[in-house]
Amino acid sequence: MASNPERDIYTVSRLNRAVRELLEGRFGAVWIEGELSNLARPASGHLYFSLKDANAQVRCAMFRSRQSGLGFTPRDGMHVVAYARVGMYEPRGEFQLVVEHLEPAGEGVLRMRFEALKRKLAAEGLFETETKRPLPAWPVAIGVITSPTGAAVRDILHVLARRNPAIPVVIYPAAVQGAAAVPELVAALQAANARAECDVLILARGGGSLEDLWAFNEEALARAVHASEIPVVSGVGHEIDFTIADLVADVRAPTPSAAAELCSPEAGEALRLFGGFERRLAAAMNARLKTLAAKESELARRLRHPGRRVEELYQRVDELSRRLPQALATQLRLRESRLAILSSRLAAVTPLGFAAVMRERVAAQQMRLGLAMGARLKEAAMRVEATERALRTVSPLATLDRGYAILTDAEGRIARDAAKYRPGDKLEARLARGRLGVVVESKEAPPEG
Repeated sequence: MASNPERDIYTVSRLNRAVRELLEGRFGAVWIEGELSNLARPASGHLYFSLKDANAQVRCAMFRSRQSGLGFTPRDGMHVVAYARVGMYEPRGEFQLVVEHLEPAGEGVLRMRFEALKRKLAAEGLFETETKRPLPAWPVAIGVITSPTGAAVRDILHVLARRNPAIPVVIYPAAVQGAAAVPELVAALQAANARAECDVLILARGGGSLEDLWAFNEEALARAVHASEIPVVSGVGHEIDFTIADLVADVRAPTPSAAAELCSPEAGEALRLFGGFERRLAAAMNARLKTLAAKESELARRLRHPGRRVEELYQRVDELSRRLPQALATQLRLRESRLAILSSRLAAVTPLGFAAVMRERVAAQQMRLGLAMGARLKEAAMRVEATERALRTVSPLATLDRGYAILTDAEGRIARDAAKYRPGDKLEARLARGRLGVVVESKEAPPEG
């Protein structure tokens, strides 16, 4: 077949490049939702996977540089939403998406938020068993925080009425779903603590999806439950449902009805318990009455006629009256002997004798002080005289006394070199006594060498 010079023949590489450019120019970046499958992470750290729905799938690549903000671990079967550039992998001619951003879809986002808050509050110690308070065995009143129109409040009231209708129940109404749920639940908890009319609180709602129960996974409600001074029993959803409020509460019940059973003692059990108390109290009272009767008999046996006690007291007074003069005389003799001993000791240490001794010591010290001062003054005078002689020896004034003079120029500098002055210059001569004004008439240079 003859070649046609007008045909534009593509190479495979050129065709793939053109298709890639067409796809990128036509679609750019898109949001796409699907299920992860065939997930692979080679040693390079890049992610390769497929996104699929019920009818189709597409290959995807997410490079390591785009994974820094990835807040979860992708797994096969996870439903996700991706933001990706539409393109083609030229070497194999495969249509693919280059993913820039990846996040869980639907409940996946809520599960991520649940786990993040769970880790945060656990690190702060809000789930520690040491901080949880025991429930009262016999509550004076039970508070219920829930929707006043929901099925949960009817179940709770039914259980409480069946088990122990004598316990008062206080309803603190609050929304349990939607935007208003969290602030109303927090306000109800705070109101119950401020009013302090109950000694246990039930936080409850019926079952539902994760989105329906989400108010009980919010941080504000978790902190309000932890801050409650009244013990809180959490009965949210069904047994398989688990919320942050369940972890923070003092006790977690699988259902609202179970929460009511945990908080209320059964009336029959209470009657049996009170019957036991009654029997124990009667037995204790009888034992006490027997003990008091025996003690009364013993006291009656030991009791004597008051007249005999008065006679004994009269006899005791007479005896003490006879012994009193002897005791006074003995005490007087002891005091006189003690006074004589103290007087003799006082005479030995009289202040007059002590003063005489001290005067003698002062006189001796004064004499020694005078001698020492004279010797020190004489020694100081000799040192002053020697110092004065030494000063005179080295003093310029001594040199002046031997007939020398000190010449200074008009600026007060001492004249040492004749070469610096000319005839007619005025100098001043300082003598041993007085000063002279001097005029230079001639000068003579010093001999060489």
